[in-house]
Amino acid sequence: MTVAAAPIASVPPLAGRVRAVGGSAVRDILAVTARPEVINFAGGLPAPELFDREGVAAAFRHVLEETPGRALQYATTEGEPVLRERLARRMSVRGLPTDADDLLVTTGSQQGLSLLATALVDPGDTVLVEEPCYLAALQVLGLAGARIVAVPGDADGPDPEALAELVVRERPKLLYTVPTFQNPTGRTLPAERRAALASVAARHGLWIVEDDPYGELRYDGERVPWIAAHPDARDRTVLLGSFSKVMAPGLRLGWLRAPAELRRACVVAKQAADLHTPTVNQLAAARYLAVSDLDAHVARVAAVYRERRDAMLAGLPDALPEGTVWDRPEGGMFLWARLPETYDTAALLPRVVREDVAYVPGAPFYAGAPDRSTLRLCFVTQTPQEIAEGLRRLGRGLGGGVGAGD
Repeated sequence: MTVAAAPIASVPPLAGRVRAVGGSAVRDILAVTARPEVINFAGGLPAPELFDREGVAAAFRHVLEETPGRALQYATTEGEPVLRERLARRMSVRGLPTDADDLLVTTGSQQGLSLLATALVDPGDTVLVEEPCYLAALQVLGLAGARIVAVPGDADGPDPEALAELVVRERPKLLYTVPTFQNPTGRTLPAERRAALASVAARHGLWIVEDDPYGELRYDGERVPWIAAHPDARDRTVLLGSFSKVMAPGLRLGWLRAPAELRRACVVAKQAADLHTPTVNQLAAARYLAVSDLDAHVARVAAVYRERRDAMLAGLPDALPEGTVWDRPEGGMFLWARLPETYDTAALLPRVVREDVAYVPGAPFYAGAPDRSTLRLCFVTQTPQEIAEGLRRLGRGLGGGVGAGD
């Protein structure tokens, strides 16, 4: 007697929010361009040869030899007090009076953004972003189910009048901005624009999420105070920071400074996510801050990055088509270019990659209708000689262009 096999049912589908948001365009490009012969202007990676390997290794050795029981044990969700105290001191010296209890240590500033989305955004809520916008922020907000609306702006960032109109019409929960050396454009919002945004938030009731992963990488000009330091915004601004660009991204150490009620909500969200950021990494970073001169290390890194930025700026006129426009970023890691409108940088990318060079097309950074003639170039990972060669290859790959309608 033959017994028929029972039918095999399919498993339930993935959550709709995951299917809708998808992956990172930048990560997809990096996977395609991982060949060693490719000069990769697409990544947003710090230069690994500039990591303070000896200083970081010494800090880890110290905490593992002197306090192994503490370093390898569970910790509080808020973060190690000694690290929060030293972070608070650094922020206070830079013009934002901060106590250790104002801070939540996060597993990279990316987690801080994710915790804020959990604490503030319900599915269907409207959030505002600058245009173009940091790609991973669009992912986080999309996963939270937010309705993302871009604020019109100019070279100085989001337009305050347009922001006020959108706040009245859309009743959003928050505005997300990277005001200093923005990813992807490299622009910095001047003090007057920051004050105007803070005033809109105060008048109309709005959270501002101020993401500052690049602020210490300044090469020219004077430092601009944080939005969080503005009197109108102190009770409604969340400031995100990170060691990724100034110490090492592999530590996965960031922090979140927020008013008490919102910070407590983020603590609850973090308890559900990962309990706490790795203790040994926190203690090693605290030790590094105690015995090493992080500011001097950042100054050394900035000097190298300045030379690389200048090398890219020097080579762009010959590499990019006539009619292309770009700015001179005062710091950070990125340069943004807008080619003539007949160019579609996404369509052109396969041809450029065949020349063993890569960039990131600008379209994925837009919440609204994209400008397909834009692209982002990272200038910190290659030497000036490699940058010069990469730009020669880029010029060959862009030769002739691709029309948006082709």
